[in-house]
Amino acid sequence: MPTYQGHPMTTASKVSRRGRLLLAATVVALTVAACHNSITDTMLNVSEPNIIDPANVNNADGANALKIGALARFRNMTGGTESSWLFGGLLADEWTTSSTFVQNDETDERAIQLNNASVTTQFRTINQVRTAANQAIAALRKYRPTASSDIAEMYLARAFAEMQLAQDFCNGIPLSDASVTPVVYGTPLTDDAVFKRAQASYDSAMALTNGLTDATSVLINRAAKVGKARAMLGTNDIAAAAALVAGIPTSFSYDHTFLTSSGDNILWNQPFSSRRYNVGDTLVKTSAGSFTVKPSIPFGSAKDPRLPVSNSPAGTKSQDGSVISFTTTLWAQSTTVPVINGIDARMVEAEAALRANDGATLLSILNALRAAPPKLGEVQPTVMPPLVDPGTAAARTDLLFWEKAFWTFSRGQRLSDMRRLERQYNRADNTVFPTGTHYRGVPYGTDTNLPVPQDETNNPNFTGCIDRKP
Repeated sequence: MPTYQGHPMTTASKVSRRGRLLLAATVVALTVAACHNSITDTMLNVSEPNIIDPANVNNADGANALKIGALARFRNMTGGTESSWLFGGLLADEWTTSSTFVQNDETDERAIQLNNASVTTQFRTINQVRTAANQAIAALRKYRPTASSDIAEMYLARAFAEMQLAQDFCNGIPLSDASVTPVVYGTPLTDDAVFKRAQASYDSAMALTNGLTDATSVLINRAAKVGKARAMLGTNDIAAAAALVAGIPTSFSYDHTFLTSSGDNILWNQPFSSRRYNVGDTLVKTSAGSFTVKPSIPFGSAKDPRLPVSNSPAGTKSQDGSVISFTTTLWAQSTTVPVINGIDARMVEAEAALRANDGATLLSILNALRAAPPKLGEVQPTVMPPLVDPGTAAARTDLLFWEKAFWTFSRGQRLSDMRRLERQYNRADNTVFPTGTHYRGVPYGTDTNLPVPQDETNNPNFTGCIDRKP
Protein backbone atom coordinates (compact mmCIF):
# COMPACT_ATOMS: atom_id res chain seq x y z
CA MET A 1 0.00 0.00 0.00
CA PRO A 2 1.40 3.42 -0.87
CA THR A 3 2.88 5.38 2.12
CA TYR A 4 4.09 8.85 2.89
CA GLN A 5 7.49 8.95 4.60
CA GLY A 6 7.08 5.32 5.57
CA HIS A 7 3.73 5.77 7.35
CA PRO A 8 0.47 4.27 6.32
CA MET A 9 -2.02 6.48 4.53
CA THR A 10 -4.97 7.81 6.47
CA THR A 11 -8.12 5.76 6.67
CA ALA A 12 -9.81 7.97 4.12
CA SER A 13 -6.98 7.22 1.70
CA LYS A 14 -6.91 3.48 2.18
CA VAL A 15 -7.87 1.15 -0.70
CA SER A 16 -9.34 -2.26 0.00
CA ARG A 17 -7.60 -5.41 -1.19
CA ARG A 18 -10.40 -6.00 -3.70
CA GLY A 19 -10.07 -2.43 -4.91
CA ARG A 20 -6.33 -2.81 -5.32
CA LEU A 21 -6.89 -5.90 -7.43
CA LEU A 22 -9.45 -4.13 -9.59
CA LEU A 23 -7.12 -1.21 -10.02
CA ALA A 24 -4.27 -3.48 -11.03
CA ALA A 25 -6.50 -5.33 -13.46
CA THR A 26 -7.62 -2.07 -14.99
CA VAL A 27 -4.03 -0.91 -15.46
CA VAL A 28 -3.13 -4.23 -17.10
CA ALA A 29 -6.21 -4.11 -19.32
CA LEU A 30 -5.45 -0.57 -20.42
CA THR A 31 -1.86 -1.55 -21.14
CA VAL A 32 -2.96 -4.59 -23.17
CA ALA A 33 -5.52 -2.51 -25.01
CA ALA A 34 -2.92 0.08 -25.83
CA CYS A 35 -0.58 -2.62 -27.11
CA HIS A 36 -3.42 -4.21 -29.11
CA ASN A 37 -4.33 -0.90 -30.68
CA SER A 38 -0.69 -0.29 -31.50
CA ILE A 39 -0.39 -3.70 -33.11
CA THR A 40 -3.68 -3.21 -34.99
CA ASP A 41 -2.61 0.17 -36.27
CA THR A 42 0.69 -1.31 -37.39
CA MET A 43 -1.08 -4.20 -39.17
CA LEU A 44 -3.49 -1.85 -40.90
CA ASN A 45 -0.62 0.27 -42.09
CA VAL A 46 1.27 -2.63 -43.68
CA SER A 47 1.85 -2.18 -47.40
CA GLU A 48 -0.19 -4.64 -49.48
CA PRO A 49 1.66 -5.24 -52.77
CA ASN A 50 -1.34 -6.93 -54.41
CA ILE A 51 -3.55 -3.86 -53.96
CA ILE A 52 -2.88 -1.16 -56.52
CA ASP A 53 -3.37 2.39 -55.36
CA PRO A 54 -5.22 4.22 -58.16
CA ALA A 55 -2.76 7.08 -57.75
CA ASN A 56 0.03 4.76 -58.86
CA VAL A 57 -1.48 4.29 -62.33
CA ASN A 58 -2.20 7.97 -62.96
CA ASN A 59 0.83 8.35 -65.17
CA ALA A 60 2.25 7.12 -68.45
CA ASP A 61 3.67 3.91 -66.97
CA GLY A 62 0.37 3.16 -65.30
CA ALA A 63 -1.50 3.68 -68.56
CA ASN A 64 0.85 1.22 -70.25
CA ALA A 65 0.27 -1.29 -67.45
CA LEU A 66 -3.49 -1.00 -67.98
CA LYS A 67 -2.96 -1.70 -71.68
CA ILE A 68 -0.91 -4.82 -70.91
CA GLY A 69 -3.57 -6.02 -68.49
CA ALA A 70 -6.29 -5.53 -71.10
CA LEU A 71 -4.30 -7.55 -73.63
CA ALA A 72 -3.89 -10.36 -71.09
CA ARG A 73 -7.66 -10.44 -70.60
CA PHE A 74 -8.11 -10.36 -74.38
CA ARG A 75 -5.94 -13.46 -74.65
CA ASN A 76 -8.01 -15.17 -71.96
CA MET A 77 -11.24 -14.78 -73.91
CA THR A 78 -9.81 -16.50 -76.99
CA GLY A 79 -7.24 -19.24 -76.39
CA GLY A 80 -6.19 -18.57 -72.82
CA THR A 81 -9.11 -20.02 -70.85
CA GLU A 82 -12.08 -22.29 -71.50
CA SER A 83 -13.75 -19.58 -73.53
CA SER A 84 -16.84 -19.28 -75.67
CA TRP A 85 -14.60 -20.33 -78.56
CA LEU A 86 -14.71 -23.82 -77.10
CA PHE A 87 -18.27 -23.70 -75.79
CA GLY A 88 -19.53 -22.12 -78.99
CA GLY A 89 -17.92 -24.96 -80.90
CA LEU A 90 -19.50 -27.44 -78.50
CA LEU A 91 -22.98 -26.03 -79.10
CA ALA A 92 -22.16 -26.06 -82.81
CA ASP A 93 -20.60 -29.12 -84.47
CA GLU A 94 -16.86 -28.56 -83.99
CA TRP A 95 -16.68 -30.44 -80.69
CA THR A 96 -18.57 -33.19 -78.87
CA THR A 97 -18.60 -33.49 -75.10
CA SER A 98 -16.36 -36.18 -73.66
CA SER A 99 -16.00 -34.85 -70.13
CA THR A 100 -17.58 -35.50 -66.74
CA PHE A 101 -18.92 -31.94 -66.48
CA VAL A 102 -22.67 -31.42 -66.77
CA GLN A 103 -22.05 -27.88 -68.06
CA ASN A 104 -20.36 -29.35 -71.14
CA ASP A 105 -22.98 -32.03 -71.58
CA GLU A 106 -25.96 -29.67 -71.53
CA THR A 107 -24.25 -27.35 -74.00
CA ASP A 108 -23.58 -30.20 -76.43
CA GLU A 109 -27.21 -31.28 -75.90
CA ARG A 110 -28.48 -27.79 -76.85
CA ALA A 111 -30.19 -27.33 -73.47
CA ILE A 112 -28.07 -24.80 -71.55
CA GLN A 113 -29.23 -23.79 -68.08
CA LEU A 114 -29.17 -20.11 -67.12
CA ASN A 115 -26.93 -20.96 -64.16
CA ASN A 116 -24.38 -22.85 -66.27
CA ALA A 117 -21.18 -21.93 -64.42
CA SER A 118 -18.94 -22.21 -67.48
CA VAL A 119 -21.10 -19.94 -69.63
CA THR A 120 -21.36 -17.49 -66.73
CA THR A 121 -17.57 -17.31 -66.49
CA GLN A 122 -17.18 -16.92 -70.25
CA PHE A 123 -19.69 -14.06 -70.38
CA ARG A 124 -17.84 -12.38 -67.50
CA THR A 125 -14.44 -12.93 -69.13
CA ILE A 126 -15.53 -11.27 -72.37
CA ASN A 127 -16.98 -8.30 -70.51
CA GLN A 128 -13.79 -7.96 -68.48
CA VAL A 129 -12.02 -7.31 -71.79
CA ARG A 130 -14.42 -4.46 -72.50
CA THR A 131 -13.92 -2.99 -69.01
CA ALA A 132 -10.14 -3.29 -69.12
CA ALA A 133 -9.99 -1.81 -72.62
CA ASN A 134 -12.16 1.15 -71.59
CA GLN A 135 -9.96 1.81 -68.56
CA ALA A 136 -6.83 1.66 -70.69
CA ILE A 137 -8.30 3.91 -73.40
CA ALA A 138 -9.08 6.63 -70.85
CA ALA A 139 -5.63 6.41 -69.25
CA LEU A 140 -3.74 6.29 -72.54
CA ARG A 141 -5.65 9.25 -73.94
CA LYS A 142 -4.77 11.24 -70.82
CA TYR A 143 -1.18 10.22 -70.18
CA ARG A 144 0.06 8.90 -73.56
CA PRO A 145 -2.12 10.70 -76.11
CA THR A 146 0.35 10.26 -78.97
CA ALA A 147 0.49 6.45 -78.57
CA SER A 148 -1.99 5.99 -81.40
CA SER A 149 -1.36 2.30 -82.07
CA ASP A 150 -1.68 1.44 -78.36
CA ILE A 151 -5.00 3.25 -78.08
CA ALA A 152 -6.14 1.66 -81.34
CA GLU A 153 -5.30 -1.81 -80.04
CA MET A 154 -7.53 -1.19 -77.02
CA TYR A 155 -10.41 -0.29 -79.34
CA LEU A 156 -9.59 -3.46 -81.30
CA ALA A 157 -9.82 -5.58 -78.14
CA ARG A 158 -13.10 -3.95 -77.15
CA ALA A 159 -14.52 -4.42 -80.64
CA PHE A 160 -13.57 -8.08 -80.75
CA ALA A 161 -15.19 -8.69 -77.35
CA GLU A 162 -18.40 -7.01 -78.50
CA MET A 163 -18.38 -9.02 -81.73
CA GLN A 164 -17.84 -12.30 -79.87
CA LEU A 165 -20.78 -11.53 -77.58
CA ALA A 166 -23.02 -10.94 -80.60
CA GLN A 167 -21.77 -14.07 -82.36
CA ASP A 168 -22.32 -16.41 -79.43
CA PHE A 169 -25.02 -15.06 -77.09
CA CYS A 170 -28.76 -14.57 -77.30
CA ASN A 171 -30.60 -11.39 -78.22
CA GLY A 172 -30.68 -9.17 -75.14
CA ILE A 173 -27.00 -8.50 -74.37
CA PRO A 174 -26.43 -5.60 -71.95
CA LEU A 175 -23.20 -3.69 -72.56
CA SER A 176 -22.53 -2.18 -69.16
CA ASP A 177 -19.59 0.12 -68.47
CA ALA A 178 -17.76 -0.94 -65.32
CA SER A 179 -14.75 1.26 -66.06
CA VAL A 180 -16.43 4.22 -64.36
CA THR A 181 -17.88 4.83 -60.90
CA PRO A 182 -20.73 4.26 -60.43
CA VAL A 183 -21.15 1.47 -62.96
CA VAL A 184 -23.32 2.41 -65.93
CA TYR A 185 -25.64 -0.56 -66.39
CA GLY A 186 -26.44 -1.46 -69.96
CA THR A 187 -29.88 -2.21 -71.35
CA PRO A 188 -30.52 -5.41 -73.32
CA LEU A 189 -29.50 -5.07 -76.96
CA THR A 190 -30.23 -7.29 -79.93
CA ASP A 191 -27.33 -9.14 -81.50
CA ASP A 192 -27.68 -6.84 -84.52
CA ALA A 193 -27.21 -3.78 -82.29
CA VAL A 194 -24.18 -5.33 -80.57
CA PHE A 195 -22.61 -6.17 -83.94
CA LYS A 196 -23.03 -2.48 -84.84
CA ARG A 197 -21.42 -1.41 -81.56
CA ALA A 198 -18.48 -3.66 -82.46
CA GLN A 199 -18.28 -2.07 -85.91
CA ALA A 200 -18.10 1.38 -84.30
CA SER A 201 -15.28 0.25 -82.00
CA TYR A 202 -13.40 -1.17 -84.99
CA ASP A 203 -13.90 2.19 -86.73
CA SER A 204 -12.19 3.91 -83.80
CA ALA A 205 -9.20 1.57 -84.13
CA MET A 206 -8.98 2.26 -87.85
CA ALA A 207 -9.27 6.02 -87.44
CA LEU A 208 -6.24 6.05 -85.14
CA THR A 209 -4.07 4.01 -87.51
CA ASN A 210 -5.17 5.10 -90.97
CA GLY A 211 -2.17 6.39 -92.89
CA LEU A 212 0.41 5.20 -90.36
CA THR A 213 3.17 3.07 -91.85
CA ASP A 214 4.95 1.51 -88.87
CA ALA A 215 4.52 -2.26 -88.61
CA THR A 216 2.40 -2.21 -85.43
CA SER A 217 -0.05 0.35 -86.77
CA VAL A 218 -0.41 -1.49 -90.08
CA LEU A 219 -1.06 -4.75 -88.22
CA ILE A 220 -3.75 -3.21 -86.02
CA ASN A 221 -5.35 -1.36 -88.92
CA ARG A 222 -5.64 -4.56 -90.93
CA ALA A 223 -6.97 -6.44 -87.92
CA ALA A 224 -9.62 -3.77 -87.39
CA LYS A 225 -10.66 -3.92 -91.05
CA VAL A 226 -11.00 -7.70 -91.10
CA GLY A 227 -12.68 -7.66 -87.69
CA LYS A 228 -15.21 -5.08 -88.81
CA ALA A 229 -15.86 -7.10 -91.97
CA ARG A 230 -16.60 -10.14 -89.80
CA ALA A 231 -18.98 -8.06 -87.68
CA MET A 232 -20.63 -6.87 -90.89
CA LEU A 233 -21.38 -10.48 -91.78
CA GLY A 234 -23.48 -10.50 -88.62
CA THR A 235 -25.54 -7.54 -89.85
CA ASN A 236 -25.85 -9.05 -93.34
CA ASP A 237 -23.80 -6.28 -94.98
CA ILE A 238 -21.76 -8.69 -97.06
CA ALA A 239 -20.75 -6.69 -100.13
CA ALA A 240 -19.44 -3.75 -98.09
CA ALA A 241 -17.56 -6.15 -95.85
CA ALA A 242 -15.75 -7.62 -98.85
CA ALA A 243 -14.83 -4.15 -100.12
CA LEU A 244 -13.30 -3.32 -96.72
CA VAL A 245 -10.85 -6.25 -96.77
CA ALA A 246 -9.83 -6.00 -100.42
CA GLY A 247 -6.06 -6.08 -100.73
CA ILE A 248 -5.31 -7.43 -97.27
CA PRO A 249 -2.81 -10.26 -97.81
CA THR A 250 -3.74 -13.81 -96.91
CA SER A 251 -0.49 -14.01 -94.94
CA PHE A 252 -1.64 -11.30 -92.51
CA SER A 253 -2.34 -12.46 -88.94
CA TYR A 254 -3.07 -10.77 -85.60
CA ASP A 255 -2.11 -13.41 -83.05
CA HIS A 256 -2.27 -14.39 -79.41
CA THR A 257 0.80 -16.21 -78.12
CA PHE A 258 1.31 -18.68 -75.28
CA LEU A 259 4.10 -19.93 -73.03
CA THR A 260 4.10 -22.75 -70.49
CA SER A 261 5.18 -20.19 -67.88
CA SER A 262 2.19 -17.94 -68.50
CA GLY A 263 -0.54 -20.35 -69.59
CA ASP A 264 -1.22 -23.08 -72.13
CA ASN A 265 -3.12 -22.74 -75.36
CA ILE A 266 -6.54 -23.88 -74.12
CA LEU A 267 -7.44 -25.23 -77.58
CA TRP A 268 -4.75 -27.84 -76.93
CA ASN A 269 -5.21 -28.19 -73.18
CA GLN A 270 -8.90 -29.06 -72.99
CA PRO A 271 -9.40 -31.22 -76.11
CA PHE A 272 -5.98 -32.86 -76.50
CA SER A 273 -4.31 -32.88 -73.09
CA SER A 274 -7.38 -33.25 -70.85
CA ARG A 275 -9.52 -35.05 -73.47
CA ARG A 276 -12.65 -33.20 -72.38
CA TYR A 277 -13.65 -32.29 -75.95
CA ASN A 278 -13.78 -34.68 -78.88
CA VAL A 279 -13.51 -33.51 -82.46
CA GLY A 280 -17.09 -33.40 -83.74
CA ASP A 281 -18.33 -36.03 -86.16
CA THR A 282 -21.49 -37.55 -87.58
CA LEU A 283 -20.62 -40.71 -85.66
CA VAL A 284 -19.76 -40.80 -81.96
CA LYS A 285 -18.11 -43.97 -80.62
CA THR A 286 -18.54 -44.95 -76.97
CA SER A 287 -18.15 -48.08 -74.88
CA ALA A 288 -21.85 -48.72 -75.45
CA GLY A 289 -21.61 -48.53 -79.24
CA SER A 290 -21.71 -45.96 -82.04
CA PHE A 291 -24.26 -43.16 -82.27
CA THR A 292 -25.16 -41.12 -85.34
CA VAL A 293 -25.28 -37.34 -85.01
CA LYS A 294 -26.92 -35.48 -87.89
CA PRO A 295 -26.78 -32.99 -89.40
CA SER A 296 -23.24 -31.81 -88.88
CA ILE A 297 -19.94 -31.63 -90.68
CA PRO A 298 -18.01 -34.86 -90.09
CA PHE A 299 -14.87 -33.11 -88.89
CA GLY A 300 -13.57 -36.27 -87.28
CA SER A 301 -13.90 -38.63 -90.23
CA ALA A 302 -13.56 -36.24 -93.20
CA LYS A 303 -9.80 -36.91 -93.42
CA ASP A 304 -9.28 -33.30 -94.45
CA PRO A 305 -5.60 -32.26 -94.50
CA ARG A 306 -6.52 -29.05 -92.67
CA LEU A 307 -7.67 -31.01 -89.61
CA PRO A 308 -5.77 -34.22 -88.80
CA VAL A 309 -7.77 -36.35 -86.34
CA SER A 310 -6.81 -39.59 -84.66
CA ASN A 311 -7.47 -41.94 -81.76
CA SER A 312 -3.93 -42.27 -80.44
CA PRO A 313 -2.86 -44.44 -78.77
CA ALA A 314 -5.52 -46.69 -80.29
CA GLY A 315 -8.41 -47.35 -77.96
CA THR A 316 -7.73 -44.33 -75.74
CA LYS A 317 -10.86 -43.11 -74.00
CA SER A 318 -11.77 -39.58 -73.08
CA GLN A 319 -11.99 -38.03 -69.62
CA ASP A 320 -15.44 -39.53 -69.01
CA GLY A 321 -14.07 -43.08 -69.44
CA SER A 322 -16.67 -43.96 -72.06
CA VAL A 323 -16.26 -41.94 -75.24
CA ILE A 324 -13.44 -43.04 -77.53
CA SER A 325 -11.01 -40.11 -77.74
CA PHE A 326 -10.55 -38.46 -81.11
CA THR A 327 -8.18 -35.52 -80.92
CA THR A 328 -6.35 -33.24 -83.32
CA THR A 329 -2.75 -32.11 -83.52
CA LEU A 330 -3.86 -28.78 -84.94
CA TRP A 331 -2.77 -27.09 -81.69
CA ALA A 332 0.15 -27.81 -79.37
CA GLN A 333 0.74 -26.57 -75.83
CA SER A 334 2.11 -23.17 -76.82
CA THR A 335 0.91 -22.78 -80.39
CA THR A 336 0.23 -19.21 -81.48
CA VAL A 337 -3.46 -18.66 -82.26
CA PRO A 338 -4.60 -16.30 -85.03
CA VAL A 339 -7.39 -14.12 -83.64
CA ILE A 340 -7.99 -12.33 -86.94
CA ASN A 341 -6.17 -13.20 -90.15
CA GLY A 342 -6.02 -13.05 -93.91
CA ILE A 343 -7.96 -16.30 -94.31
CA ASP A 344 -10.88 -14.52 -92.63
CA ALA A 345 -10.61 -11.80 -95.28
CA ARG A 346 -10.76 -14.38 -98.08
CA MET A 347 -13.82 -16.01 -96.50
CA VAL A 348 -15.60 -12.64 -96.44
CA GLU A 349 -14.78 -12.09 -100.12
CA ALA A 350 -15.95 -15.61 -100.97
CA GLU A 351 -19.28 -15.03 -99.26
CA ALA A 352 -19.74 -11.77 -101.17
CA ALA A 353 -19.22 -13.71 -104.40
CA LEU A 354 -21.76 -16.27 -103.23
CA ARG A 355 -24.31 -13.53 -102.58
CA ALA A 356 -23.63 -12.02 -105.99
CA ASN A 357 -24.28 -15.42 -107.57
CA ASP A 358 -20.75 -15.28 -108.96
CA GLY A 359 -19.74 -18.93 -108.88
CA ALA A 360 -16.53 -18.32 -110.82
CA THR A 361 -15.15 -15.81 -108.30
CA LEU A 362 -16.26 -17.98 -105.39
CA LEU A 363 -14.35 -20.97 -106.76
CA SER A 364 -11.34 -18.82 -107.65
CA ILE A 365 -10.99 -17.63 -104.04
CA LEU A 366 -11.51 -21.06 -102.51
CA ASN A 367 -9.25 -22.85 -104.97
CA ALA A 368 -6.43 -20.32 -104.54
CA LEU A 369 -6.34 -21.23 -100.84
CA ARG A 370 -6.42 -24.94 -101.61
CA ALA A 371 -3.59 -24.61 -104.16
CA ALA A 372 -1.31 -22.79 -101.70
CA PRO A 373 -2.71 -23.65 -98.27
CA PRO A 374 -1.54 -21.41 -95.42
CA LYS A 375 -0.29 -23.10 -92.27
CA LEU A 376 -2.98 -23.68 -89.65
CA GLY A 377 -1.66 -23.90 -86.11
CA GLU A 378 0.83 -26.76 -86.12
CA VAL A 379 -0.46 -28.16 -89.41
CA GLN A 380 0.80 -27.42 -92.89
CA PRO A 381 -1.97 -28.79 -95.13
CA THR A 382 -1.02 -30.48 -98.35
CA VAL A 383 -2.18 -29.06 -101.66
CA MET A 384 -5.81 -29.98 -102.22
CA PRO A 385 -7.52 -30.65 -105.56
CA PRO A 386 -9.61 -27.81 -106.99
CA LEU A 387 -13.30 -27.63 -106.27
CA VAL A 388 -15.86 -27.68 -109.04
CA ASP A 389 -18.97 -25.55 -109.24
CA PRO A 390 -21.91 -27.54 -107.79
CA GLY A 391 -24.24 -25.46 -109.94
CA THR A 392 -26.92 -24.17 -107.55
CA ALA A 393 -27.03 -21.40 -104.97
CA ALA A 394 -27.91 -23.85 -102.21
CA ALA A 395 -25.07 -26.21 -103.10
CA ARG A 396 -22.59 -23.32 -103.34
CA THR A 397 -23.68 -22.20 -99.88
CA ASP A 398 -23.01 -25.69 -98.55
CA LEU A 399 -19.61 -25.68 -100.24
CA LEU A 400 -18.56 -22.29 -98.88
CA PHE A 401 -19.55 -22.99 -95.29
CA TRP A 402 -17.89 -26.43 -95.44
CA GLU A 403 -14.64 -24.86 -96.61
CA LYS A 404 -14.84 -22.07 -94.07
CA ALA A 405 -15.49 -24.56 -91.26
CA PHE A 406 -12.16 -26.28 -91.93
CA TRP A 407 -10.18 -23.08 -92.53
CA THR A 408 -11.39 -21.54 -89.25
CA PHE A 409 -11.84 -24.65 -87.09
CA SER A 410 -12.00 -23.89 -83.33
CA ARG A 411 -11.36 -20.14 -83.76
CA GLY A 412 -14.74 -18.98 -82.48
CA GLN A 413 -16.61 -18.56 -85.78
CA ARG A 414 -18.56 -21.73 -86.43
CA LEU A 415 -21.51 -21.09 -84.09
CA SER A 416 -22.10 -17.66 -85.60
CA ASP A 417 -22.01 -19.13 -89.11
CA MET A 418 -24.54 -21.82 -88.19
CA ARG A 419 -26.81 -19.16 -86.69
CA ARG A 420 -26.47 -17.12 -89.88
CA LEU A 421 -27.38 -20.13 -92.00
CA GLU A 422 -30.75 -20.05 -90.27
CA ARG A 423 -31.12 -16.28 -89.94
CA GLN A 424 -29.78 -15.09 -93.31
CA TYR A 425 -30.00 -18.16 -95.56
CA ASN A 426 -33.39 -19.40 -94.31
CA ARG A 427 -32.16 -22.87 -93.46
CA ALA A 428 -34.41 -24.93 -91.20
CA ASP A 429 -33.00 -25.65 -87.74
CA ASN A 430 -33.05 -29.40 -88.27
CA THR A 431 -30.81 -28.97 -91.32
CA VAL A 432 -28.19 -26.97 -89.41
CA PHE A 433 -28.05 -28.15 -85.79
CA PRO A 434 -28.39 -31.75 -84.60
CA THR A 435 -31.82 -32.94 -83.58
CA GLY A 436 -33.26 -36.19 -82.21
CA THR A 437 -31.51 -38.00 -79.36
CA HIS A 438 -28.07 -37.11 -78.07
CA TYR A 439 -25.70 -40.02 -77.61
CA ARG A 440 -25.92 -39.50 -73.84
CA GLY A 441 -29.53 -40.65 -74.18
CA VAL A 442 -31.43 -37.36 -73.82
CA PRO A 443 -33.31 -35.42 -76.51
CA TYR A 444 -31.53 -32.50 -78.10
CA GLY A 445 -32.88 -29.13 -77.05
CA THR A 446 -33.41 -26.14 -79.31
CA ASP A 447 -30.62 -23.75 -78.28
CA THR A 448 -28.81 -22.00 -81.11
CA ASN A 449 -26.88 -19.60 -78.87
CA LEU A 450 -25.47 -19.23 -75.38
CA PRO A 451 -27.81 -17.54 -72.87
CA VAL A 452 -26.89 -14.34 -71.07
CA PRO A 453 -26.38 -15.93 -67.64
CA GLN A 454 -28.57 -15.64 -64.57
CA ASP A 455 -25.93 -13.61 -62.72
CA GLU A 456 -26.62 -10.69 -65.05
CA THR A 457 -29.97 -10.15 -63.29
CA ASN A 458 -27.89 -8.18 -60.77
CA ASN A 459 -28.09 -5.55 -63.49
CA PRO A 460 -31.37 -3.70 -62.73
CA ASN A 461 -31.98 -3.21 -66.46
CA PHE A 462 -31.81 -6.93 -67.32
CA THR A 463 -34.49 -9.56 -66.81
CA GLY A 464 -33.38 -12.19 -69.32
CA CYS A 465 -32.78 -12.81 -73.01
CA ILE A 466 -35.14 -10.96 -75.31
CA ASP A 467 -35.44 -14.22 -77.23
CA ARG A 468 -33.36 -17.27 -78.17
CA LYS A 469 -33.71 -16.84 -81.93
CA PRO A 470 -30.66 -17.58 -84.04
